[in-house]
Formats: sequence, C-alpha cells, structure tokens
Amino acid sequence: MTITAASSPTTGLDPALFRTLLRRQASTVTVVTAPGQPPTGFTATSFTSVSLRPPLVSFCVDRASSSWPAVSRAGHVAVHLLATGQQELARRFATSGIDRFAEPTRWRPGPYDVPILDDPLAWFLCRLIDRVTAGDHAVVLAEPVDGGTGTGDPLLYHDGRYTGLGDLSARTA
Repeated sequence: MTITAASSPTTGLDPALFRTLLRRQASTVTVVTAPGQPPTGFTATSFTSVSLRPPLVSFCVDRASSSWPAVSRAGHVAVHLLATGQQELARRFATSGIDRFAEPTRWRPGPYDVPILDDPLAWFLCRLIDRVTAGDHAVVLAEPVDGGTGTGDPLLYHDGRYTGLGDLSARTA
C-alpha cells in the first residue's frame, strides 16, 4: 500500500501522514531518568548513537512534557534500553500524572542521584552536553560516562505497539 499526500515547500509533510510513516520504523524502547525530588522519567523511542569518538548519544523530549523541566536543568541522566517483557515498565513511564518510581518499579539511586532502573537490557549514565530546540521537542546530546548490560532481546516499538524481534520476524515471514 502506498500513501501519498500533497505537500508544498512552505508547509511540509502533513503531520498525520508524518506520524503514519514514522509508525513503520521499529525503534528500541528506552526510559530516560533524571534526578530530582521526586525523580523524573519518561519513555522515549528517539534514542540513537551519535558518535564513537567521543562517545555521544541523543534522545528527544517534548518541551511541553512534565519531564522537560528536570531534563532541561539536569547535569546527568540515565538512558535504559528495555528488554522484551518490560512493556509494563515502558507503559508506566509513558503515563502522565502518576508516580512512575512507585511500586512496582524497581530502581536504585545511582551516581549523581540519577535513578537507575533494575534489569534493563542495557543502561548508560550520561553527562548532558547540549539541548537543541527542534520544533516542539528538544534534542538532547549526552556523553555516556558509565553503563551496564543485562540479558535478553530488545523491546521494540513498531506500528503503534510494543513488540520484540520474534514478533517482527513472524509478521514479515
């Protein structure tokens, strides 16, 4: 199926079509946490590596979100790559108006008081380098300074739902 929409150089791609097209990209599900009283965290699918020398990563955050004030002033954050089976954790950190760090969330205070979630596929403790305004979001550039790995396969977000590698290969076979 091909979806097309008229666009012009002055208006760009229709936002609804843009969202439909992006749903076709499979993204690793991440949770970003920041220190504070209370700590802050949110689910993101916009995480990517930027550079190996020096090590740099990026993620995006909506500047209207409840997490933005903490991220905008934080010196350090943690980025957690979630594993298959952590869908409920992803949903919890994507839900507004709740204490995302209350039970059943398992976490510990890490360096710089950054919350470190238990049992992710991998995690990075990052020093924030820059925040670049990009439309209604900010692109946050960060330098990993510590990290660790867990076990399992990545939790992915594709076509508006959480899935795993096995689920995607079964759908394309």
